[in-house]
Amino acid sequence: MQKLGLAGRADALAVIGRLTSAAAAGRGGILVISAGPGEGRTALLHAVAEHADGWTALTASGFADERDLPYASLQTLLAPLDDRHADLAPATREALSRVAGGDRGDPLAAGLAALSLVRTATRTRPVLCLIDDAHLLDPYSWRAVAFAARRVGGERIAIVASVPAGAEPSGFPTHRLAPLDPAASRRVLAAHAPDLAEDVAGTLTEIAAGHPGALIDLVHGLSPEQRRGYAPPPEALPPDSPLRRRLAAELHALPARTRELLLLAAAAPDASPDTLLTAATALHATGQAERHAPGNETATALHAAGQAERHAPGNETATALHAAGQAERHAPGNEAAAALRATDPAGHDREHGTVDNRGLDDFAPAERKGLVTVTAAGVRFRGPLMRGVAYAEMPVARRRIAHAALAAVLEERGAHLPALLHRAAATTGPDAALAHDLAVAAREADPVVAAEAGRYAAALCPNPAEKAGLLLAAARSAWLAGRPHQAGQLIRRIPAAGGAARVRARGLTAEMSLPEGRPGARDVLLDVAAELAESDPGTALEALALAGESACRSGEQTRYAALARRVAAGRRGDEPPAVTLAFHHVAGLACIADGDEPGSFTRLRQAVELADRVAEPGPLLRAATAGILIGDARRAGALAGRAAVLAREAGASVLVPQALELAALAGMAAGDYPAANEAAMDGAAVARGTGQPILAGAHLAVLAVLAALVGDRDTALTRIASVPDGPSRPLCEWALALLDMVDGRCPAAAERLLAVVSAPPGPGSALLRVAVVPHLLETAAQAGVRQAVEPVAVAFDRWADRTGQPGWLALRDRCRALRADDAETAADHFETALGREGEAGFPRAHTELLYGRSLRRRRRNVEARTHLRRAAETFQLLDAAPWAEQSVRELRAAGERVETPLPSGPALTAQQERIASLVAGGATNREVAQEMHLSPRTVDHHLRNVFARLGVRSRTEMARLLTAR
Repeated sequence: MQKLGLAGRADALAVIGRLTSAAAAGRGGILVISAGPGEGRTALLHAVAEHADGWTALTASGFADERDLPYASLQTLLAPLDDRHADLAPATREALSRVAGGDRGDPLAAGLAALSLVRTATRTRPVLCLIDDAHLLDPYSWRAVAFAARRVGGERIAIVASVPAGAEPSGFPTHRLAPLDPAASRRVLAAHAPDLAEDVAGTLTEIAAGHPGALIDLVHGLSPEQRRGYAPPPEALPPDSPLRRRLAAELHALPARTRELLLLAAAAPDASPDTLLTAATALHATGQAERHAPGNETATALHAAGQAERHAPGNETATALHAAGQAERHAPGNEAAAALRATDPAGHDREHGTVDNRGLDDFAPAERKGLVTVTAAGVRFRGPLMRGVAYAEMPVARRRIAHAALAAVLEERGAHLPALLHRAAATTGPDAALAHDLAVAAREADPVVAAEAGRYAAALCPNPAEKAGLLLAAARSAWLAGRPHQAGQLIRRIPAAGGAARVRARGLTAEMSLPEGRPGARDVLLDVAAELAESDPGTALEALALAGESACRSGEQTRYAALARRVAAGRRGDEPPAVTLAFHHVAGLACIADGDEPGSFTRLRQAVELADRVAEPGPLLRAATAGILIGDARRAGALAGRAAVLAREAGASVLVPQALELAALAGMAAGDYPAANEAAMDGAAVARGTGQPILAGAHLAVLAVLAALVGDRDTALTRIASVPDGPSRPLCEWALALLDMVDGRCPAAAERLLAVVSAPPGPGSALLRVAVVPHLLETAAQAGVRQAVEPVAVAFDRWADRTGQPGWLALRDRCRALRADDAETAADHFETALGREGEAGFPRAHTELLYGRSLRRRRRNVEARTHLRRAAETFQLLDAAPWAEQSVRELRAAGERVETPLPSGPALTAQQERIASLVAGGATNREVAQEMHLSPRTVDHHLRNVFARLGVRSRTEMARLLTAR
């Protein structure tokens, strides 16, 4: 059963697996699974039943129309055991007969009889009872099941019951199914539609919000054109969707006034309750006006743009709909608008901006059913699906009127951009003025809102060339907001007459593909730079900056350098700092392409120096990359961290994991492994949340290297297994090489590392090619293949010297020691390395180990012990057990009596601190492992060390101690 695979339900299956494992061993129990409509609780139980090999599976479902039939569900559950009645005592058989006859009789006797019957089945194999929709069981059946569940602790019986969220019975352990994550949602879609276009899958994933039932209904409702992306995707569940019908039935059961408020809340999810109540008043007035003038619906819709008065200035519908405050000026005698200006019927005091309970009470029916939660900040639906259904169930004309009412209220309250968006949603034809207003407002908006504004502006714009630019701007905003699927759809809508916008759109498509390592993306960027070098040098410059790896690729270097010179010819000299930074960055890359390393350092340093004058995340990422290329890892890490903060603040969520990847790489290069670990952990989570699995894999690969550096084999291999094929595999090879080094397999490690430095450039390869060199030279020396890596050593020596950074200079000196032809020269280089100010932490400990080993082999044991002791102590403090053990072995070989090294104090490593805080907060070892991408065995190892360092013997003691600190 534990081998059962169900997309996105690993947590639930693990919980059920623990229940069944315990039950198989005679420690039975019950588990309640709760979930909302369409979240997969029924599918989960069916899957468990299908894979219950070696179990007697008893199943039953509750039905609303059988709730008045005593013991109906219990009879269904126990029916497969009818042939076992002969094994029961006469009194038990009699009690079961009464149950079969629906005799309400003695519930205690019925429960005991049911338990006795199930016990007879456990003589041959354990029993698994699966009860779906347990909340709909007749009361007598549920009482019997609950009675038995409390008494199966010593039996081979497991009971799994499912109920809707909010209907969980008290007294029993419950597991709430979480929505599927994007990756699991895409696996469900792929299983039902393997030919589904990627951006269509992204759209369906967003609509379904993690509901398996919604995913299946959506994908089955697509036309062949929609599947491949040639027709617009749906915006909501299809009308014949069973899930939509269930959700709609809940809405239609509400009072009309409540339904109207929920429509407004669905149309304006960020609006406050008083805004919704005020708009509802206008909506209500409009409805009454329509009944008096039913033929004038056009004027009603036109009001949203404030144009209704021009078309029918005396029309009551338009007057009522203009209830946001302007109606009186056009029709001052209108009582509905005048009343709205004072205190509206919903109880909203417009002068003082308050709402009394008369209005809020209209939300109460929906709140009681758990459909919405109302706070001062807004009305939140039970989930995105319910909001989507609430909106889709309203006729189109009524939706437009709702948007018009919201636009009027929001405009009067100074919410200009939200008002424009609602005006756009209510407008039916081209409107150049409104399109212009939306485009201007979008420039200052966060990417999510800017994408929506740009999409509306493009739809309203009558000019094809302007429409193309608006669609491109909207697509970029959608991508920055972490919605690449929406960006792709917007790009496809750019008309053929779009001109340069279509060229720039190709560049955006390539930029979106870069983190995934798709072949050809750099070539497209170079093509875009070539086409726009003179007409649009800014876009050409950006394309060259993005295609920077081409500067290091043979066959592309000449072209890159030539394009960089063409674009540089258009530089005026008065560009803003961000653009000047980009010019220096590209010029530095062009120098690399030309083989001019001194020139590249000069230009890239200029780019880094300009970073303090820049406040946009994109240019800061360029500066951070430049910092890595010139070896200034600490500066690069600071710039990347600042870029991540600014990207978060600006809502550019897609840039956050890119910035964190640079921060993690820079932290690793600087020897600040805790900072690198934290950045990579954060980056992996953000990348998964924004639908960037390849970039999430890059962070996991960094985490694998960090685990391998300290010799944590289980964690490193676990993380490597989670990295998808793609541009991050060289990092995984580095991690595997480090594990080879720990195990003494130096030839294998040298072979892996030589392949890494010889591989074509890829994401992070600029740092990777220099970061692995010290390990490559170490393993090559021990494997006897030093001459094969000599060109790499010379290039590293020259590069490290140009950085001027103490950390890289210390590594250069260590490498010189490893390459030295005589022992005295090697000793001089080791001493120089250890004398560097920047040599600290793990890199220094490794140098101490290598130097101590060299001294010990030359029989200078007294000196060797000093360095080996320092190495052992540092490795132990860093929780690098295999390296500490190597140091201890060398110490013993140098003649020192050494017991197993103990922690020298209560200080915890950063990783131990995080594990301890999670455990103190109640997390299990398995949950900690999932959160931190560790193996459970590694978590257990770290916890033992934490207990030892803190001097505690239990989780409770540790939690108490950490709380008191």
